[in-house]
Amino acid sequence: MNIASLLAAKSGQPITIRPERSVREAVALLARHNIGVLIVVNEANVPVGIISERDIVREAARNEQVFGRTVGEIMTRDVITGVPEDDLASVANVMTEKRIRHVPVVDKGRLVGIVSIGDVVKAQRDKYRGEVETLETQILADNN
Repeated sequence: MNIASLLAAKSGQPITIRPERSVREAVALLARHNIGVLIVVNEANVPVGIISERDIVREAARNEQVFGRTVGEIMTRDVITGVPEDDLASVANVMTEKRIRHVPVVDKGRLVGIVSIGDVVKAQRDKYRGEVETLETQILADNN
């Protein structure tokens, strides 16, 4: 299975924010959409960073004025991205090794989706479930 097949099953586009917006606005978006990360994009919708709840909490621990800062000041700039053709097993390995939970998906330089570690785990679970059902069917057919 690849990222494209996973994205085909998901609904909606990833929630984005511009780097000049305030951290307060980022927190409001995170809460409104019940999500843990926003992709930071430029005017061409190209990812330039990512900001997570953890980024905000860590900055709040250092600076009580965090809500007045811009997203661009505290976002993670070195974002690992994927492409629709990437194999989910490879993406899962990268997420585990790099200790990241979200991978923005880019196609021809434009943001087309996001894959979370939860998406990867669910896809693997569904794959294994399908394999178990196939084996059960084969065993029952062999016993008849």
